[in-house]
Amino acid sequence: MGNNHDATMTTATDSNQPFDVIIIGAGLSGIGAACHLQRECPTKRYAILERRSQVGGTWDLFRYPGIRSDSDMFTFGYHFRPWVSNKVLADGPSIREYVRDTADEFKVDDKIQFNTHIQRAVWNSDEQLWTLHAEVDGKPTLFRSRFISACTGYYDYDEGFMPQYEGVESFNGQMIHPQHWPEDLDYSDKKVIVIGSGATAVTIVPAMTDKAGHVTMLQRSPTYIFTIPGIDKFVGFLLKWLPTKLVYPLVRLRNMSIHKALYKSSLRWPDKMRRFFLKGVHKQLPPEQHKHFDPTYAPWDQRLCAVPDGDLFTAIRNGKASVVTDHIDRFTETGILLKSGGTLEADIVISATGLNIQLLGGMDVEVDGETREPKDVMSYKAVMIQDAPNMAVIFGYTNAPWTLKADIANRYLCRLINHMDEHGYTVAVAREESGQYAMHDETVFGALKSGYVERAVNELPRQGNALPWRVLHDYKRDKAMLLKEPLEDGVLQFSRAPATSGSSEDKAKQAA
Repeated sequence: MGNNHDATMTTATDSNQPFDVIIIGAGLSGIGAACHLQRECPTKRYAILERRSQVGGTWDLFRYPGIRSDSDMFTFGYHFRPWVSNKVLADGPSIREYVRDTADEFKVDDKIQFNTHIQRAVWNSDEQLWTLHAEVDGKPTLFRSRFISACTGYYDYDEGFMPQYEGVESFNGQMIHPQHWPEDLDYSDKKVIVIGSGATAVTIVPAMTDKAGHVTMLQRSPTYIFTIPGIDKFVGFLLKWLPTKLVYPLVRLRNMSIHKALYKSSLRWPDKMRRFFLKGVHKQLPPEQHKHFDPTYAPWDQRLCAVPDGDLFTAIRNGKASVVTDHIDRFTETGILLKSGGTLEADIVISATGLNIQLLGGMDVEVDGETREPKDVMSYKAVMIQDAPNMAVIFGYTNAPWTLKADIANRYLCRLINHMDEHGYTVAVAREESGQYAMHDETVFGALKSGYVERAVNELPRQGNALPWRVLHDYKRDKAMLLKEPLEDGVLQFSRAPATSGSSEDKAKQAA
């Protein structure tokens, strides 16, 4: 399809030629979904609809200094296309290039329709088809497909979360949100304040100290921050002596085990893990700085922040950066007045205050004339949505590398499509009609209490009281459930297309 919009519109509006699968999004998850389809369902006709003009999703959108993965690339990369390097966390441009190269290598880039904004997805049971109402370069266009796979992530690409700061209009400096970073920003010798203490803030602060006069991280409350090696010497050693095909699975398994151990230990022994994380900070900072890294919540109530080689702590020790824990009273012409009465002067203020959650890229979903609101349905195996036929929502992990879950979810979708073909099924829909599964208030994010989750609690799909309506957040169990357990479990219901008078099925019945 590429960028040939005229040809795309002809195909999209041709009711006799619906796609077998439409993938929404050309980021890490969407390109992965396409590659899996190409490999495991080679006869399927599919398209990738991307709202932006480039491949990469998150990694094309965010361009702030120092942007990097928050997981090692052995587990963050695709399992079918190993990323092998002894650098633990990869920078944003490298990840963007990795996604693009993957699309090119697996020949899926010509299936992408860029600049395509989908407003509404409508399922018609009589036709057993989805109709996507979209705009291509601003021109209304319809796409029809038997299956849709939403690989849109979970946040709003148009606008990050910006609190209503009192007096911000009086500030004479520059106000920036990391989601909309100016390409030509010159911060040489400038006084910079970064508001926030999450992954974005702890990345930006040390990255800007190369040019800025001074960088201050202003936080309302501390976050758990732990140091990891920037270079994995063990990987470097293995790559000298062993072929990549042996090193990759070995290191990937080791790293997955570490991720799982940190998460499980934090849930089981929160006090011990709290002391463990704080001990790492205390080794790198003087006692007067410890209060700024001593959270009031338990580990993994919110995501942990990893810093390679303790770069944030190094910047603080060197005097190039500092941390202030306080609340903002209001902005002034020259900076920020704090609730404590103190002031911070700034030429540039960066509001690294997080994201706004937005599921399915903001599109509405209708099934036979009824709107499906995410908050009113449960998530089935964390891949499909209750009462939404032939629809997958690819959602990665929040407590481990995103792509680990996206990979097996995409493989499950291919397995499901092939199973339906083998048995002549045309529709698969997860339903709860037994009465034995109760919907909980708990969302698909589980116990995560990050600000962006709490702000969007009424916009997220729910979990049930038992599998398959629970979200496991466990790679080993998820892998077994999605790739090994029977597809026909009594909850996922299958049906075939109704026979027409001229069909071979009817003729066979008449002959009998």
